[in-house]
Amino acid sequence: MSVVGKTEKKSGGLGETVSVIVQALLLALVIRTLFFQPFSIPSGSMRPTLLEGDYLFVTKWAYGYSRHSLPFSPDIFSGRIWGSPPERGDVAVFKFPPNPALDYIKRVIGLPGDRIQMRGGVLFINGQEVPREKVGEIDNPDITEVERPVDVYRETLPNGVSYDTLDLTPSSIGDETREFVVPADHYFMMGDNRDNSTDSRFSVGFVPHENLVGRANIIFFSISEGASPLEIWKWPSLMRPSRLFDFVR
Repeated sequence: MSVVGKTEKKSGGLGETVSVIVQALLLALVIRTLFFQPFSIPSGSMRPTLLEGDYLFVTKWAYGYSRHSLPFSPDIFSGRIWGSPPERGDVAVFKFPPNPALDYIKRVIGLPGDRIQMRGGVLFINGQEVPREKVGEIDNPDITEVERPVDVYRETLPNGVSYDTLDLTPSSIGDETREFVVPADHYFMMGDNRDNSTDSRFSVGFVPHENLVGRANIIFFSISEGASPLEIWKWPSLMRPSRLFDFVR
């Protein structure tokens, strides 16, 4: 009797452990799908707003839900459920239209029906120049990624959203573009690091509403020089404390 009792106890303990793990995974899947998804910044295209090594939460409900809200983007339905359009100036994560396996993060500049153009490094929306004011220079390679001072310009969109952009190279290829007319149900996305951003001016093209994953919300961790958050011994020298729990604007 005692031997059987011990065997049943061990089996019950293993079953309970498996059950707890399965429940935890399901809960994590629900949270990731419906509420928040962690996202790490892979490139410098959104400098100075976002830096490589920033880890942030993306709010999934901000624009409703599409198949891209689910892991691996299963083709089980089209369009969006409880869809809501992004606002001009939002920093949004989306699936790269030519290859939806890749996540990109840029700022929403053009809404459906807008005419977008760059002239001499100045942004024009529907023929109107977007106010652009030089606010200084940044001489910090951790922010600019270059070993020299870089001019910083503050843009203010028609809805009042303001943000800083970097001007790494005057008269770069992205400073002069044709006029883009944003199709219905699509958006025009640009990086704040204007001279070092693959965005809607180039191969990204117009981003379908369905491809939006969520809105960048808050930075919960940040570490420089390509270090991993798991390398705890590097935190004292490489963690960026001033960026922790900073809202993305």
